[in-house]
Amino acid sequence: MTVSNTTPCRDLTITRKGAAAIIELDRNAARNAVTGSMRAAIAEAMPGFARDPGVYAVIIRSAVPEMFSAGRDLLELSQTMSAGQDEAARLLAQDYRLYWLLECFSKPTVSLIDGEVLGSGAGLTLYGTHRVAGENFTFAAPETAFGFFPDVGLAWVFARMPGQVGLFLGLTGRRIGRADAFRIGLVTHCIPATRFGEIEAGLSDADPVDPILDDRHEDPGLGELEQYREILDHCFSAESVEDILARLEEGSRRGGATGAWCGDVLAELKQRSPIALKVTFRHIREAAYRDLRQTLMLDYRLASRLIETHDFKEGVRARLNSETQQPRWKPRHIADVTEAMVERFFAYRPGRELILPTRQEMQAARV
Repeated sequence: MTVSNTTPCRDLTITRKGAAAIIELDRNAARNAVTGSMRAAIAEAMPGFARDPGVYAVIIRSAVPEMFSAGRDLLELSQTMSAGQDEAARLLAQDYRLYWLLECFSKPTVSLIDGEVLGSGAGLTLYGTHRVAGENFTFAAPETAFGFFPDVGLAWVFARMPGQVGLFLGLTGRRIGRADAFRIGLVTHCIPATRFGEIEAGLSDADPVDPILDDRHEDPGLGELEQYREILDHCFSAESVEDILARLEEGSRRGGATGAWCGDVLAELKQRSPIALKVTFRHIREAAYRDLRQTLMLDYRLASRLIETHDFKEGVRARLNSETQQPRWKPRHIADVTEAMVERFFAYRPGRELILPTRQEMQAARV
């Protein structure tokens, strides 16, 4: 049956199948880029599922072939910015409130992902209890390519990955497949998409979620990152973005596969927004000492300032126009981004901060 919502949204459907509540993203024309109305519909439905004794688990899936979510709808955010900073800030706050709600949700949440998941789109999956990757799963956090940073709590997630893999993914925006994603904890299970129907059937009967998934999991083997982990950890353990670039430059002179890898990564980083790289570097490093709630609140502070910058506006313009040349960043070079410039994004904003409820408050509200 279809669950009736007071928040209308044509880009997703929310249905019930026995003991399973199913949220299905269905915005094919925009590759399931997540809009404010989609977030509002999910945020409205989840507390009801938490309180409904007939709901055992929530399933999040996509109706779009080989695409889970392209992340935040940048066109919507860009248009909202034209209406004023307050409206754009409201849209961002809605984002971070939703992902904190998903983190605090009290029942199993199973994401079935057989396609691409980008940037903030990962927020719909990361904070659920189970994340299932089909054969077509890929992940990337491309935000530094358009003058932004990996938000929706990704800094907290990246800071807890093995070695320097998280910092590497956050700075470069490199795409990875499900083997790498499984090894670093982005997904919990790898199951052929042809068996997703079996998972839904089991959850609709309120069968225990772990045996359903564990019995169908197939080890994906080693990912591509493992081949370069030693040099990756060496380069990205440096104490600054400048030093990371220097180590990659040195590594590129080694020759062979390792040298080629270093050269490719170096070239990619040189195309990213210098300001975004430095903000992202500091955010991920410091997120190791923050909890998720603190990270999401800082995401809001950083995002509210970064969307006002030349680099973000230039990056979004280039991303939305496929014929546009490489964005023209200001400053153009990493060395020209001072610590004072970076500090400005992190500085406290009296009266303009996002304050999320504590986990205890969320649990008391039965979400």
